Order: sequence, then structure tokens, then C-alpha cells
Amino acid sequence: MAEPRIVFLMYHELEEPGRALCQAEPGYVRYVLHARDFRAQMEFLKREKWRGVSVGEAIHFREDKTVAITFDDGSETDLICAAPVLRQCGFGATFYITSRWLEQRGYLSHAQLKELCALGFEIGCHSMTHAYLTELDENGLHREIAEAKSQLEQVTGKPIEHFSCPGGRSDRRVAKVARQAGYRTVVTSQIQANSQSTDRFALGRVAVMRSTSLPEFRVLCQGHGLWKSRASWQLREAGKKLLGNSNYDRLRNFLLRRRPSQ
Repeated sequence: MAEPRIVFLMYHELEEPGRALCQAEPGYVRYVLHARDFRAQMEFLKREKWRGVSVGEAIHFREDKTVAITFDDGSETDLICAAPVLRQCGFGATFYITSRWLEQRGYLSHAQLKELCALGFEIGCHSMTHAYLTELDENGLHREIAEAKSQLEQVTGKPIEHFSCPGGRSDRRVAKVARQAGYRTVVTSQIQANSQSTDRFALGRVAVMRSTSLPEFRVLCQGHGLWKSRASWQLREAGKKLLGNSNYDRLRNFLLRRRPSQ
């Protein structure tokens, strides 16, 4: 019997009418879902008898028809939009927080983070400043991975055991520092479903985009056809290595501005 394979879904900020987004760059907005679309996706999972769980629960890989639900950055919509829907559906989730973004406009305050934690949701770390980790020296990695962990533990009063790499950038040095800092897992943006045999410090995730339709979402959760998305991801990774992260980001935003808005 094949071992269960679980897709780790990656979300970011949710958009509600009348509320300004944390950032306006096209490369950021394409990851921002309308809150109504997120609700529709969670209600679909509930209706079809899927389980939505945190990373800490997902890595036991007990059964099929399970997805891990994760959020990056720490937008205040984690608490005011996502959490109520998740609780209504009986789902768990992991919220990866960028520690220096706490208390900034549009992001969680310390009190809101404590409230999110008190609701029973798992809190992870998404670095200190959202730096691209593969560009940092050892001191920089320690600051972004280990010191950020300590900051979030001081706010929540609980161990922070799961780490998410900003921009999905990771390498062996990142995994080594994360292990030394006491994390149990590291998630990247590599597009794959995870199983018991997957390296816990190189877990893949699948981004749910602003343009993802409900039929496409169903296919994502099932892990079908991920090879197509993985091929595109590998092409983008090659572009990042060729151009460098900053030049790649500038080119991506330029091209996205030329597309019709969605």
C-alpha cells in the first residue's frame, strides 16, 4: 500500500473590500486571495470530507484526503479573516510569522499574534526580515532563523518549531542552521506533495494563487498534475540563479504590470 502523500497549501494575505493590502507590488498581489474565495475553498474541503491540519500534525502522514494549511508573512487577515473560517470548518493551520513585521501597518500586532495562538493555531517562523536566506552569511542566517525564533517565542510563550523560507529560497546551510536552532521542519516553495519519506527540512508546498479557480484548487489538493507546475517552478529557479534575486524580482514585477489585472 502506498504511503499517504499530503499537499501543503501555501496562502498569504487575504483581501477584503475596503481594506488596503499590506503591499501593492504585482509580484505580491498575485498571491493575495479574496477572502470569499478562501472561504469557498475551505467550505469545499469540509463538504468533501477533507481534513485541514497544521504542519505539526501533517508530518505524521496518517491518512489521505488531508491537506496542510499554511500562511506566510503574518498579515492581520490571518486573525480577522482566515481564523474564523478555519474554526468554523474545524481545521487547523500553521501561520508563519515574519517577526520584524509585527506591529507594522496591515500586519499582526503582538496582542493579535497572542490571540491567534490562543485560538489553538500553530505558529511558525518566516524569518526576521523576509530576507532571501541563500544570500546571507552565517551571522545573517542565525539572525533570520534562530533569533527570529526566540523573538516569536517571547511573544507567544510557546516553542516555535516550524520554519518557512522567504521566497522559498533554501539550501543545505539553511537546513543546518534550522536544525541547530531547534526547528522540527523547514518548508520551501518546491512544488511537491510530501510523504513520510520526504526530508523534514525540505518539505514542499503548493501556492494557492489569486487566479486559482475552485476546480483547479480541487486538483491541487489531490496532488494531481503537479509535475506541470514543478516544471514552471524549476524554470523560475533557473532564472533566479541566472539573474540574481533582485534582478529577477524587478523583471517579474515589470512583466506582471503589463498583464491585465484580475
